[in-house]
Amino acid sequence: MEFQAKWIRTSEETGGVCPVFRKGWKTERKVERATLYLTALGVYEAHLNGKRVGKYVLAPGWTAYDKRLQYQEYDITDLLREENELTVTLGKGWFRSPMPGWEDAPDKLQRMDRPGGILGEVHIVYMDGSEEVIGTDQSWTWGESGIRFSEIYDGEFCDDTFVTKEWNTVKEFAWSKEILIPQEGEEIREQEVVTAKSVFRTPAGEMVVDFGQEITGYVEFTVDAHAGDRIHILHGEVLDAERNFYNANYRSAKAEITYICSEGTQTWHPALTFFGFRYLLLDEFPGEATPEQFRGIAVYSDIRRTGEIQTSDPALNQLISNIFWGQRDNFLDVPTDCPQRDERMGWTGDAQVFSPTAMYLEDTYAFYAKYLYDMAKEQSVLGGKVPYVVPSCGVEDAACVWGDAACIIPWNLYLFYGDKSILEDQFVSMKSWVDYITKVDGDNHGWRYIFHFGDWLALDNPVQGAEQVMGATDEEFIANLYYAISAGIVAKAAGVLGYREEQEKYQKLSEEQFAVVQEEYYSATGRCCIKTQTALLLTLKYHLSKNEELTKRQLLKLFEQSNHKLKTGFVGTPLLNNVLTDNGMNDLAYELLLNEEFPGWLYEVKLGATTVWERWNSLLTDGTISGISMNSMNHYAYGSIQEWMFRHVAGINTMESHPGARTVQFAPTLNWDLRYAEAKYDSASGMYSIRWELSDKEHVTITMDVPFDCTAEAVLPMVAKSEKEAVAEVLGSEENGRYLLEPGHYEVSYQLSGWKEKTAVCVE
Repeated sequence: MEFQAKWIRTSEETGGVCPVFRKGWKTERKVERATLYLTALGVYEAHLNGKRVGKYVLAPGWTAYDKRLQYQEYDITDLLREENELTVTLGKGWFRSPMPGWEDAPDKLQRMDRPGGILGEVHIVYMDGSEEVIGTDQSWTWGESGIRFSEIYDGEFCDDTFVTKEWNTVKEFAWSKEILIPQEGEEIREQEVVTAKSVFRTPAGEMVVDFGQEITGYVEFTVDAHAGDRIHILHGEVLDAERNFYNANYRSAKAEITYICSEGTQTWHPALTFFGFRYLLLDEFPGEATPEQFRGIAVYSDIRRTGEIQTSDPALNQLISNIFWGQRDNFLDVPTDCPQRDERMGWTGDAQVFSPTAMYLEDTYAFYAKYLYDMAKEQSVLGGKVPYVVPSCGVEDAACVWGDAACIIPWNLYLFYGDKSILEDQFVSMKSWVDYITKVDGDNHGWRYIFHFGDWLALDNPVQGAEQVMGATDEEFIANLYYAISAGIVAKAAGVLGYREEQEKYQKLSEEQFAVVQEEYYSATGRCCIKTQTALLLTLKYHLSKNEELTKRQLLKLFEQSNHKLKTGFVGTPLLNNVLTDNGMNDLAYELLLNEEFPGWLYEVKLGATTVWERWNSLLTDGTISGISMNSMNHYAYGSIQEWMFRHVAGINTMESHPGARTVQFAPTLNWDLRYAEAKYDSASGMYSIRWELSDKEHVTITMDVPFDCTAEAVLPMVAKSEKEAVAEVLGSEENGRYLLEPGHYEVSYQLSGWKEKTAVCVE
């Protein structure tokens, strides 16, 4: 669509006050249909004749604003009257808030000072066939709204006693219309409503509301008050060790709301911002609050759920819930790292490592595609470089693993959805990232020697401390290896697309770089010279050693030295359990999953987590917050463990040889501590489901469902020889340990063989 309307803004600076723009008109003829097209530099909320337009929260969403800006389309036919008034309230949003949170961002102040504004058109088609367009221009007026301040990090201040009395002429201004695009991503909407679990007094005497679940969104409260009564609320995600309110880990983000009451009973929630929180500190509130007065409204992108897992272990089920909440809380138009502190950025590394889990859990194709399109736009002005965060907000630095999201996420989308158009759309982006690395690498391995995050937040750095962030795995090794990995992905994408010349070029580059890694970091006998869990996991994953048995022994020795505890960070953890299972160490993978001591996933659960922590030691065993410089209780990266749970615990394993899940592998692994596990995955090709249950240590029942026009290969664990004939009667003939299943429902029970009593884990 081509907008004929003009960009409009306030005629003077309003400070922190959110302006409201107004336009009135009459519709004296009968209307067939009416459509509003609207966008903003900032975030907006529109009302027509006093009724909210649409359900989109924080519209128009977050994109690389200088390069791409979404507009929304609303059917407003039923809202029209003979006398009409359209109002649009504008907040700073991501456009003018001080994004990102670190102080030295190069254009931070410039972005905060640039003007916000709106652009919109109402298209009316009358019953007589005539049409009318009402666009933003100088005929509109603006005034101050009751929202006296609104910003992403610091929150919102609303005065419900304020009445707009002065209306001023707007100012037209120049901003590109060439960057406008129709809505691409999923709309941000209000989702679950979480009722307050309790209101209590802390040992410090504070009045605190607990929702029992960390969410992203805002609180809605109902209060009976007098005009002018003041409410002041702070948000937090955890209590301190003494059970007092705590939000020092939000750093500079004030995360507060202030509300000036009108007379009588009233219900209110913020309109143009969001928070990450579980607890509220009622710093000022009329009377003694009750739980019934508070509702937590979860706000995130409206993405359809596709995957579910359930087990017999309540703690593990809580972890599964934590992972899904972490995804929802951080999938707010952009895959963010966290939703609460002065950051909330689209960190590429976090998005990359979590993407397979995300694709099992939700239909994320459109969500990720929008993110990747923004990534490509950022690259287009950075010479192929992928910034740490997308949208970049002025950040221009790049690093391995993080920037490799440009190759890994599109490839994962292709594997999960079977749609090669994402590779067509992103191929230039994928290729330009690898070309950028090649340019930096030069003839002297220059790519190794810039800053890289490496195995971020791993626990094996010999220099320990609450604020330690770097792992022990050589960052140069990781950088060179991921250079080879991404080049290989570009080659595979080129093969899918039929680009033979590029396929050969990048395959050769990938092989050369793998050879460089092998020559540099491996002995003549195949021994990896980097003795960390992550380095050995990477070695097995990418077959870097000619002596994999030696590598496995090295890895097991490291786990023996760590008392079977993980020490991996952002690079190693997403690979950890998949690599262990793929290499015959499934008993260790289960042991790591079910460990309730530090460090581990269930350690967090035992300390009351309702989302996934940023650090393994975000809280110490006594509930003490380990550090505040970088410590979020709602980061999803380590939730990547759920990919392994889908693939190997429940056993719905997507296959690279069959993109789009037209065929999956049912390959469950059994564990007596679980007794049963079940999963559903509504793939791009249909709904697969599986359940296994141990009636005792010698018998299992497995049910499997294969959707129409799909197939599955079943690899059943530990079928006793005496049972194979009976199993074949149900599943058909076996070939190389696999049963080929046509569409339908299958249920098979059989006796087990090969149980390892020492670890109480079944292995093949």
